[in-house]
Amino acid sequence: MLGEVTARAWQNRVLTRENAGNYSASMQAELDALETKLALMLERYRSMRDETLKLRQQVVALESNNKHLSDKLETARVRTEALYNKIPD
Repeated sequence: MLGEVTARAWQNRVLTRENAGNYSASMQAELDALETKLALMLERYRSMRDETLKLRQQVVALESNNKHLSDKLETARVRTEALYNKIPD
């Protein structure tokens, strides 16, 4: 979807450049500024998407580590309880 939007935006940009003589200088400046803002927005979107993916992977790894540590803690608790129950009154 985003690729289609980007391709369409690029195609419109090319068409806009071909018809640049039809625009006033101020209109062309506005179009150039909009193009720059759009490019920046797309760059930030991609960067944030990549960062989100990395963060999700980190969450999965941390959750797995947390589960492993919880299991070890439970094992230690069971063993400690068993030793405690062996102590004579």
